[in-house]
Amino acid sequence: MKSNRMYPRLDTDMAGSGVVSQAGGVALVETIRASGLDAALSAALASWRKPAARHDPAKVITDLALTLALGGDCLADIGLLRAEPDVFGLVASDPTVSRTIDTLAADAPRALRAIDTARAMARAAVWSAAGQHAPDHRASADAPVVIDVDATLVTAHSEKEQAAPTFKRGFGFHPLWAFADHGGDGTGEPLSCLLRKGNAGSNTAADHITVVRAGLAQLPGHRPGTRPGRKVLIRTDGAGSTHEFLNWLSGQRLSYSVGFTLPTDFADTIDTIPAHGWTAAYDADGRPRDGAWVAEVTGLMNLTGWPPGMRVIVRKERPHPGAQLRVTDADGHRITAFATNTTCGQLADLELRHRRRARCEDRIRNSKDTGLTNLPLHDFTQNQVWCAIIALAVELTAWMQMLALAGHGARRWEPKRLRLRLFSIPARLARHGRTRRLHLCAHAPWTGLLAAMINTLQAIPAPG
Repeated sequence: MKSNRMYPRLDTDMAGSGVVSQAGGVALVETIRASGLDAALSAALASWRKPAARHDPAKVITDLALTLALGGDCLADIGLLRAEPDVFGLVASDPTVSRTIDTLAADAPRALRAIDTARAMARAAVWSAAGQHAPDHRASADAPVVIDVDATLVTAHSEKEQAAPTFKRGFGFHPLWAFADHGGDGTGEPLSCLLRKGNAGSNTAADHITVVRAGLAQLPGHRPGTRPGRKVLIRTDGAGSTHEFLNWLSGQRLSYSVGFTLPTDFADTIDTIPAHGWTAAYDADGRPRDGAWVAEVTGLMNLTGWPPGMRVIVRKERPHPGAQLRVTDADGHRITAFATNTTCGQLADLELRHRRRARCEDRIRNSKDTGLTNLPLHDFTQNQVWCAIIALAVELTAWMQMLALAGHGARRWEPKRLRLRLFSIPARLARHGRTRRLHLCAHAPWTGLLAAMINTLQAIPAPG
């Protein structure tokens, strides 16, 4: 009889052996080796390892980061790695993982500093190995390293320590993140994270200063006590538009591009700008956009109390259909503004540079796909450690793409696509004498790309 089934029917059993289900994770393992993260973390966390302990706390933390990068979202998902000891090595049991988190959380400030120290060492090695593809390649005041700062809301579904109501009438946390932008050809990597209560203010200057200072400490070549200068650009939305924060950025001689809140009577001011004062704005591809213009209004505003050298640039555009205008909008146009201390460049270029801050929202979305959607632990310090593990997972993925996918469209792939196309590729493990070889699935569509990535990463010598 002719079958009308859409898919073939298969008999199944549990007799398979030598099969590796997440063979693509080898690319992440090779990234750990090439960056020296394993050695750096082991040295940084040495004081937390008990003399007779079988498991290095650094290995536990790194395994958790790998788990999140491969799609896990809780401590128990580390079992995915535990099932593949020939690929991921000896993986701690669930009770050992929990005890390790508790131990680090009991001395969270010192443990987090140790993890950050290791991250900074590994980042310097990765950026050095990446050469011209690194974010700091030929960095200058005209082409600075860009650090994007933004906050997000994380919902808590139970009474976790320091969870609180949020401004969107939810309940949870309000962490503030800083990311290094890789530009249009790449993604980005987290530099620092400040976990906060859900009711933490959006425009708290002290929090912005804290997360930027921690982010600067992650940059290769940064020396404590020195001012980074204009080779680093800080971008934020309007939450960073406070006197205290901008004065601090100016004191550090940093470049900045920050969303600026216009006064309620600005609609009257904008009418005084002559027609020749407006310049066509650019679209996302850098081409003039019909129905959008930019102009500088620094001389038309009272900027007393703001740092010297600050410029205010506004953009007006026809609103999208259905968009609601605000009191600061004028003549049927949407009006937005930002402040910057950059003195060179066309207004349209500066405005486009500021709008590219939206990439930070992509970085946050990727982080939520890598463990940030829900903070699974109860204690606040435990969740601080969890956020550090999330940062490790996200930057491991970004480093892998920077080192092994430079010039390829896959460098911009987000976690979900990487997992579907690369990390999930299966393989068969074969042993020949004292060597082990992983035979990647020959018919998977992206096996060739994965094999090339692994070869590229293995050719990079480990630091030291």
